[in-house]
Amino acid sequence: MSRLVMKFGGTSVADLDKIANAAGKVAQEVANGHEVVVIVSAMSGKTNEMVGWVKDTKQDYDRAEYDAVVSAGENITSGLMALRLQQMGIPARSWQGWQVPVQTTGHHESARIDAIPSENLDASFASGHKVAVVAGFQGVMADGRIATLGRGGSDTTAVAFAAAMNAERCDIYTDVDGIYTTDPRIVAGARKLNKISYEEMLELASLGAKVLQTRSVELARSYKVPLRVLSSFEEDISENVGTMVCQEKDIMENIKAVKGVAYSRDEAKLTLVSVADRPGVAAAIFGPLADAGVNVDMIVQNISEEGHTDMTFSCPVDHVLRAEKALKTALDADLISYKELIADTEVAKISIVGNGMRSNAGVASKMFKVLADEGVNIRVITTSEIKVSVLVDRKYMELAVRALHDAYELETA
Repeated sequence: MSRLVMKFGGTSVADLDKIANAAGKVAQEVANGHEVVVIVSAMSGKTNEMVGWVKDTKQDYDRAEYDAVVSAGENITSGLMALRLQQMGIPARSWQGWQVPVQTTGHHESARIDAIPSENLDASFASGHKVAVVAGFQGVMADGRIATLGRGGSDTTAVAFAAAMNAERCDIYTDVDGIYTTDPRIVAGARKLNKISYEEMLELASLGAKVLQTRSVELARSYKVPLRVLSSFEEDISENVGTMVCQEKDIMENIKAVKGVAYSRDEAKLTLVSVADRPGVAAAIFGPLADAGVNVDMIVQNISEEGHTDMTFSCPVDHVLRAEKALKTALDADLISYKELIADTEVAKISIVGNGMRSNAGVASKMFKVLADEGVNIRVITTSEIKVSVLVDRKYMELAVRALHDAYELETA
């Protein structure tokens, strides 16, 4: 019997009625002859509520205890989903991360999945259960402590289970009906894509597109997991709906130079002023940041003058305090030296992405001209083979997204 993984995000299981709706879709796939692994998020808003409780209790919190608190939301949803399926006559059992077990490594609050032994779930299916409802976003460390995978971690859980259990497909049910050329809330003419390559989706996810977590796309690409994004609020769940994330060779439609425009609102720009310019200085700066769990993105180093340089990098706004603490500790320990640390928490990242950029000249220059014509000043620029990203003042973010979407004519296929 083939297996299918179905993941339901927070808005798809926000209350008992929505859990019942999701259970109905699971029932359809069971009727189609699948054994189903269902991955669930916490009910909408519950994780933010629990994060608030943690921060109100202790601002500089213990990250292991943070995980113990915020993982509770998924546990509740998994139990409620299993109960609903049982009420519908479908043999189902809920599973928490430690029960599978989902083995994790790394840091609390941003752990990584190391392995998912399938023996326990295999035995459950063999005993007659048709559905395993697994709490997403969580696993267990080697010391037995619960660990969480970071925001969007249920997506990663779903793809990891699809790979571990040789699932036919991994369906990500959410509140949108697929992947769009940009956020439809900002650009009314944003267009849904029928297919997008792993590489393009990976860039969009890493650059701020909220539909899929970056690590979930990395896993899907590595293990060639067919990954589909579709709405939990549409009746049709046939194979013709949603957006399929797949290999580039499987996309036959016309490929534009730019496939989409992504943005990240909650960015910060940090600059270390007058850093000693010597071999190993970058490692001395970014090593402590990595150890502190700071997700560094864009990095720019100025030209050295009189043996000193400025080092600028971006990170999420909620990592700024962590970054400042790590750099101050490194300064006090004489691991690095700098004159001043300047943090700008009012910037946003805008990015254009597309495989077609590999073979089309002038894509970046067009982006810069469009932004200049709109009076948007660029603070930092980084590029890769299939994307260009810039940091701009946050107040210009939506203007920039709309202007670029229009300039690259993304409303049409």
